[in-house]
Amino acid sequence: MTDRPTPQSIDQLLERERASLRRLTPGQAAEAARAEGALLVDIRYAALRERDGTIPGAVVVERNELEWRLDPQGDYRLPEATGHDLPVVVICNEGYASSLAARSLQALGLHRATDLVGGFQAWAAAGLPVTPPAT
Repeated sequence: MTDRPTPQSIDQLLERERASLRRLTPGQAAEAARAEGALLVDIRYAALRERDGTIPGAVVVERNELEWRLDPQGDYRLPEATGHDLPVVVICNEGYASSLAARSLQALGLHRATDLVGGFQAWAAAGLPVTPPAT
């Protein structure tokens, strides 16, 4: 007989995973990028980036490639993926998928990975720099 985990809702999973994150507000994320060299990683899909623009200096990594592109030991890593001590702030559209993505990066050993509360929408609403979408 196999022990199966107790089913949980996505809200329960999200709450559990977020308990291991020190999530950042838009202002804190901007400061972390400026002062600590935190890597801002935009995981939004292309249609959202085309509609709303991007954060200057953020690297764009589609969610389905995130772990391969940020694993410091991986063959497909980005040049910015310099080590497990790299501070990483994952950014999705509204701050939900980014929490799960940041926890996945922590499982790879990127212990300083976290995400942006409210995602790109909160960043833009805070009046932080956004590169307008291409027209």
